[in-house]
Amino acid sequence: MAVVRRPGADHCGIAAAMAVIDGKWKVSLLWELERSPRRRFGELRRLVPGVSEKVLAAQLRELENDGIVHREVYDEVPPRVEYSLTPLGEELNGALEALGEWGTKHLLPAAAPGRLPERAGPA
Repeated sequence: MAVVRRPGADHCGIAAAMAVIDGKWKVSLLWELERSPRRRFGELRRLVPGVSEKVLAAQLRELENDGIVHREVYDEVPPRVEYSLTPLGEELNGALEALGEWGTKHLLPAAAPGRLPERAGPA
């Protein structure tokens, strides 16, 4: 399944990619699905504190529609649904890895609120 083209994101690949992960919880969901190949809805709800059931369902649906997440429904009683990354989702997580490294390096150390840490000068 191909990622849906986004209006206004045709001129820049970064804008197009950001349109796919736009949403307060999507990156956290991608990270949790990377940590464990299969997650159930309730499990994701517990692992992503603060997300409501309604928003979680909507964000998972958007990721599924974009071909990033696969939703597997098992014919059981009670019903069981598991979410996992598609190959496209795994590739997206690989691309986000560098962004995560940048955030860890520049934003996680104790710094003044709202400021990036000072950069060291040339050695």
